[in-house]
Amino acid sequence: MRTPLLAVALFAAASFLPLLAVEKPAPVEPAPAKVAKPYPLDTCVVSGDKLGADMGDAVVYDHEGREVRFCCKGCIDDFKKDPATYLAKLDAAESAAAKSATAPGAAAKPGTDAKVDAPKAAPVPAPAGH
Repeated sequence: MRTPLLAVALFAAASFLPLLAVEKPAPVEPAPAKVAKPYPLDTCVVSGDKLGADMGDAVVYDHEGREVRFCCKGCIDDFKKDPATYLAKLDAAESAAAKSATAPGAAAKPGTDAKVDAPKAAPVPAPAGH
């Protein structure tokens, strides 16, 4: 009598196992990392003072998702009064940096395959008498 009762209990337990199974969520792939482009200025966009000079480390400020660097916290207040003027300076510096990097005649970066024309050989004169 124990065997049929044990078989029924095992069967009942086995029939509930699929209900207990938890579905694993799909693996989430990390977002691709942003490649930070170099900051185009080495001076404060407001005062023109060299960043990281007498005032200490540059103050980094996020303006609507865009990084702006200042020589001190006081320049942030001036920036907030007219951000368009200062962002135009930043845009101009970025454009100049991009143009100089792609200008014709710019020095080839080390490790790149720059095409160099070989010097042309001078013609060899024919022997006299022929």
